Amino acid sequence: MVAGLAKTADDLYESVKRRESSARTYASSFDTVFESGTGIRMRDRSGREFIDCLACAGALPLGHNHPEIRDALLRFIDSGHVQQALDLTTPAKCEFLDELFGLLPDKWAARAKVQFCSPSGSDAVEAAMKLTRIATGRQPIIAFHGAYHGMTSGALAAMGNLTAKAGLPGAAGGIHFAPYPYQYRCPFGTDGRDTDQLSIHYLRNLLCDPESGIPRPAAVMVEVVQGEGGCIPVSDDWLRQVRQITRELEIPLVIDEVQTGFARTGTMFAFQRARIVPDVLILSKAIGGGFPLAVVVYDEALDLWSRGMHAGTFRGNQIAMVAGKVTMQILRRDRLAEHAAEMGELLMTGLRRIASDHPELGDVRGRGLMVGVEIVEPSPGARRGRQDGVLSAAIKRAAFENGLIVETGGRRGSVLRLLPPLIVTRSDVGEILDRLEAAVARAKRE
Repeated sequence: MVAGLAKTADDLYESVKRRESSARTYASSFDTVFESGTGIRMRDRSGREFIDCLACAGALPLGHNHPEIRDALLRFIDSGHVQQALDLTTPAKCEFLDELFGLLPDKWAARAKVQFCSPSGSDAVEAAMKLTRIATGRQPIIAFHGAYHGMTSGALAAMGNLTAKAGLPGAAGGIHFAPYPYQYRCPFGTDGRDTDQLSIHYLRNLLCDPESGIPRPAAVMVEVVQGEGGCIPVSDDWLRQVRQITRELEIPLVIDEVQTGFARTGTMFAFQRARIVPDVLILSKAIGGGFPLAVVVYDEALDLWSRGMHAGTFRGNQIAMVAGKVTMQILRRDRLAEHAAEMGELLMTGLRRIASDHPELGDVRGRGLMVGVEIVEPSPGARRGRQDGVLSAAIKRAAFENGLIVETGGRRGSVLRLLPPLIVTRSDVGEILDRLEAAVARAKRE
């Protein structure tokens, strides 16, 4: 018998918990041993079924063990093809790039270059920051309140959340922050109707005022929908104005689509809805079809770094390239961007219905299948209730006990985040809503 198989689920969970660091996250919330998964569902060691609305933080757009990906990988492994190849040229790499560039806007694809990075979104962010600094000869980078770009040093500097930077002097080096257009809680103290224009005015003044204290930056880096920041989308008009400002001032615009990319928000890439193109696009998570992979795609005018200036041993993950190629083909063939937009609207409509009976669900927002619900303390007469991270955590726990996996994020952990696989059906959405509504009622009673 293989060592460990005779242990109970509790034994296995506690065995891993004893050995893992105190920095672990999801396993602390979802205290079971997961053994199998198919589509949007997982089962634990005791046979309990869960609807997975986390999907590996969005890295599984087709859910668990998609049969076409599995079959492609089995054929690939059986073929004797190399599985790790640094940045050497291989058939798998060529086919992956053909598929990726076929998804990009045509005119931009004709000018685009790609940098394979170490296989995490954080490293792709580091590469993008390094690329723009080298290309412009400038150092500062503008990020936004609420931003999340990763946990390595440079990416961490561009994070809005202060907790992860605690005890790290100099963690914000070279980064300056601007207000993100968070309309529900306008950073300028308005009712939200003027948040976009105030944010744009602030950014323009920051970049143009000769006494702003901030030299011309190497880049402006933004998420079209903030994920960890609370599932907050920007408007198309706001993004177009940011693009206009950065173009006028010759500042590269970097869009981080590690979580929003590949049909998640209802278009293949989130920036496409605003009909703009960035100078730099950061991609990871879904691009590897469930396996680690990260790239930076950028305009050839920025391709000024020298040989070996950014590298990494595992940037040649051939298995991820095969899985990623098949994933991109399925996303396009099955029109999953349009499907995500339709299912996301269905999900948000259902959540707003629940909110009508439970005012603790203060704001339902998102784009496509990247949906957030801000949990608040209702306050009669107040425009916005206070963020309630305690109730949010209680709802997450009750949902888990009811067979539904959702995560929390945003300010004070007050936002329930739903990122189901893009293959979710109408029936699945109905089941998700039923389980979540029951969890809200239970958490309020307790």
